[in-house]
Amino acid sequence: MADKKRRSQHWYGKLDKDGFIHRSWMKNQGFPDHAFDGRPIIGICNTWSELTPCNSGLRDLAEAVKRGVWEAGGFPVEFPVMSLGETQMKPTAMLFRNLLAMDVEESIRAYGIDGVVLLGGCDKTTPGQLMGAMSVDLPTIVVSSGPMLNGKWRGRDIGSGTDVWKFSEDVRAGDMTLAEFMAAESGMSRSKGVCMTMGTASTMASLVEAMGLCLPTNAALPAVDARRAALAHLTGKRIVEMVEGELTLSKVVTKANFENAILANAAVGGSTNAVVHLLAMAGRMEIDLTLEDFEIGGEIPLLVNCMPSGKYLMEDFCYAGGMPVVLKELGAHLRPAKTVLGGDIDGYRVGAECFNRDVIRAYDDPLKPAAGLRVLRGNLAPDGAIVKPSAASDHLLAHEGVAHVFETIEDLKATIDDPDLPVTADTILVLKGVGPKGYPGMPEVGNMPIPGRLVKEGVRDMVRISDGRMSGTAFGTVVLHVSPESTAGGPLALVETGDRIRLDAQAGTLDLMVEDSELDRRRAARVEPQPHYSRGYAKLYIDHVLQAHQGADLDFLVGRDTRLVTRESH
Repeated sequence: MADKKRRSQHWYGKLDKDGFIHRSWMKNQGFPDHAFDGRPIIGICNTWSELTPCNSGLRDLAEAVKRGVWEAGGFPVEFPVMSLGETQMKPTAMLFRNLLAMDVEESIRAYGIDGVVLLGGCDKTTPGQLMGAMSVDLPTIVVSSGPMLNGKWRGRDIGSGTDVWKFSEDVRAGDMTLAEFMAAESGMSRSKGVCMTMGTASTMASLVEAMGLCLPTNAALPAVDARRAALAHLTGKRIVEMVEGELTLSKVVTKANFENAILANAAVGGSTNAVVHLLAMAGRMEIDLTLEDFEIGGEIPLLVNCMPSGKYLMEDFCYAGGMPVVLKELGAHLRPAKTVLGGDIDGYRVGAECFNRDVIRAYDDPLKPAAGLRVLRGNLAPDGAIVKPSAASDHLLAHEGVAHVFETIEDLKATIDDPDLPVTADTILVLKGVGPKGYPGMPEVGNMPIPGRLVKEGVRDMVRISDGRMSGTAFGTVVLHVSPESTAGGPLALVETGDRIRLDAQAGTLDLMVEDSELDRRRAARVEPQPHYSRGYAKLYIDHVLQAHQGADLDFLVGRDTRLVTRESH
């Protein structure tokens, strides 16, 4: 046995009945005696699933990680956790992010491993895995599944999500036939991997790289690129070194890492979902991150010309130089912060070179100035809301209009194409009941469709407000994450059709132009909505989920428990 007793040796290093049991059952897989000689045991936490197409390549990447672990003298053991297929799960994958985090946390804690490689990709898998790992605090590193190849249709590139929303509106407007729509479907997803737009999956991969929690270039290498398998191999080697150096997450991650993620999110035109994920991750690390901290990205320009904020796709971003170039362009704006390589984040941009300045702009020649997410507050969102200027219409970012309210998602779907719907292009659409508790799970329905009659008139954007989220691939002047949510009794619950609402993104305000006395009357008459679930995990979620401005984690999961489990099962 090794002189230094690693965590795994509490399982496999004991010369008694319990050690016999732990080793003997592992040996039925063909592992020899010397595999248990005290070398680092590395868990490979895999979210592979055929129901999560984004992560369907992770089985192969796990094998590449194993090669690196064996080469470095470690002992790799792969284990599965819940896989969250963003495009397949109902009512929303976000409902289950916290369940995945619980699965990851308890799996890491209960098994005899010394470090862990997180294999994720699809929107909620990366933050869910990191949330769980952060609560246990072992040496941890991420390998993302990588983006799909560019979509192709009629000789041009098309982007997952972004072009789906555009094509869908074109069909509704009569500008695209159903046959054309269905033909585009076959060219949209041409390989394994996550959305090739700067959706939430690629956003989180980019932010994980900006936080220094993966190896450089992890964010943008296509899923089917051989270099991703090579990177996975190198990651397997690195996690063994991290264990030997006792480089746990708490020795890497500080508030500065989160601030770098916020700055990078602005520069890449990243998803609004990054807000709830970063807040939840910070809560697990016991780092005081609030909505106000996201305002540091407000003046950062948009550098990456990628859908939905631009025109290119992740494959182009990769070939242009990827995140190392973005980090280089951010320059002195980045905070000094440690990484899983042991040095400062500066090391991730050493030698970075841009090969296409139309894809990754220079800091002083951006696609858009001051493109970071805007935090909004006012009597309609006392605990905050957000809007993404880089994907919005400039003329709508300061707007006052009359509200048309949809009380439920069913109400919206039943009436949005009513030719007599009393709306104009200046109307502000309001959707209630889609927050963390209300839906439940805070789904990506905030980018409401434009009313059918207006679509036919050529309208393609309106101010839309809800307590839900929108896909990172979506676009428009969409106010999201209104907190407190309507189901929890927030002011959004009191809005009625005909009320005036004023939005000023630059000033950071969102106000309902209704007298306090009238709001008090409405509040007194409000009927508490009935929850949609009364049992199982969904009930647990509804009872314990925090509001959007707190990251929508479960209240009893915030923080860490790094204690070693000492009680044996036999």
